[in-house]
Amino acid sequence: MIRWLAVLGVWAVGLLSLLLVFEVSPWWLAATIILLLVAVVGSWDLLQRKHSVLRNYPVIGHARFLLEKIRPEIQQYFVERDTDGTPFDRETRSTVYERAKGVLDVQPFGTERDVGAIGYEFLAHSMRAKAAPAERPTVRLGGPHCTRPYDIALYNVSAMSFGALSGNAIEALNAGAARGGFAHDTGEGGISRYHLKHGGDLIWEIGSGYFGCRTADGGFDPDLFAEKAANPQVKCISIKLSQGAKPGLGGELPGVKVSPEIAEARGVPVGVTVISPPSHSAFSTPLELIDFISTLRRLSDGKPVGFKLCVGSRKEFLSICKAMVETGVTPDFVVVDGSEGGTGAAPLEFEDHIGMPLTEGLMLVHNALVGSGVRDRVKVGASGKVASGMDIVKRIIQGADFTLAARAMMFAVGCIQAEKCHTNHCPVGVTTQDPRRARALDVGDKTTRVYNLQKATVASAQQILSSMGLDDFSDLNPSMLNRRIQVHRTVTYADLHEWLSPGALLEDPPTSWLTDWIDADSSRF
Repeated sequence: MIRWLAVLGVWAVGLLSLLLVFEVSPWWLAATIILLLVAVVGSWDLLQRKHSVLRNYPVIGHARFLLEKIRPEIQQYFVERDTDGTPFDRETRSTVYERAKGVLDVQPFGTERDVGAIGYEFLAHSMRAKAAPAERPTVRLGGPHCTRPYDIALYNVSAMSFGALSGNAIEALNAGAARGGFAHDTGEGGISRYHLKHGGDLIWEIGSGYFGCRTADGGFDPDLFAEKAANPQVKCISIKLSQGAKPGLGGELPGVKVSPEIAEARGVPVGVTVISPPSHSAFSTPLELIDFISTLRRLSDGKPVGFKLCVGSRKEFLSICKAMVETGVTPDFVVVDGSEGGTGAAPLEFEDHIGMPLTEGLMLVHNALVGSGVRDRVKVGASGKVASGMDIVKRIIQGADFTLAARAMMFAVGCIQAEKCHTNHCPVGVTTQDPRRARALDVGDKTTRVYNLQKATVASAQQILSSMGLDDFSDLNPSMLNRRIQVHRTVTYADLHEWLSPGALLEDPPTSWLTDWIDADSSRF
């Protein structure tokens, strides 16, 4: 309303100025033209639905788009820190934006990458390249104890809670997932009305606060869980052990931010500060975790159940593998969240120095499951700056079966990395609960962009696979991914890293794994 009043005020002054042209002096004409031009632009900005910045900041918002034209100097400012040498840089962001908008993402005059830099990675293509297939690739989640398996897409929406994101942002993500046939992880904030409005497939994430299935004292409520897990939109259950942005930390949602809608989704009182503990109360050992997985699978009537973590200690993950081996019970999937992930606010030290980057964590989880002889029963997901077809192919080579993305999906719904996520002042309505700011995010337009991004990114991965002469993503192997380790030397991932054979840890553990395998204990983390 304030924006409209301001624009209407400019219209009024402009029309008054026009009257002065005829009644006082033609010298008022210049001022009249400027005022009416501002009024026209402001009105157009408020009525259009493609640019959230302009809907929130009519007229002055055009300065941002002007700065975007000054490349690469201005945009280089926005290159982010990264822990594994692969910055989410201007080129990657441009690709995401273009794909979300349905624009052909081609680059004239070759690569902008420094192909001679240490750490540069590339794939081996084939002289037997093929045409990319038209069918949509999926991965079946569901081990031997799962009775209602789910075929998940290759690229999905990673965990972002309602509360961290606005209702409009959640709506756009879920509507895009519904349209494109991919999954939308709810984040630990529970299932909100915005998750359910458009019917998209959901991965219900259960964090240490048990939001949405919580007792009055903050414990796990099995009856409430069973009731909500029965919703046909809920396809999988994911237990959040830790997350990439702040592994080992819980969270605090101040009471002033606990609105009636957030309270409804999380199952907490309105206006009361909510604390997420750093660890779960429903289990405290690897064996208890496996038992909790079995419980959730039973309560959800056989739906796939897994867990998400940012890897810290190899020994701790091996202790979970030992619990799988001892009980014969496995999760249906494990999602590995890289420490370079994270979409909003987190302590800087945790963002930069705590937790394992996705490359190392993913290969560790894959090898641990292979070496324990259970990899064929557990699918692995990868989440952490997955924004391109190359990212998907690379992560599958490193051990994943499917991928999820948070930040790229945020770009699709309009995020401009203003870094105001924790202030409730997001200028484009993505990470705010302020209804005046959130209204700028047009659900219909951003739904299409989410759909476009997922479709184009998977198509890119399929094209890359076909250029390698392969028929299926399962044909990928570490010898196909090359990394430059010296100025004049590149090696493949097959030679650069150790890869365990099935059951190796059970039969004859390699020396490099022996100490951790012996120390790993299924009765304690």
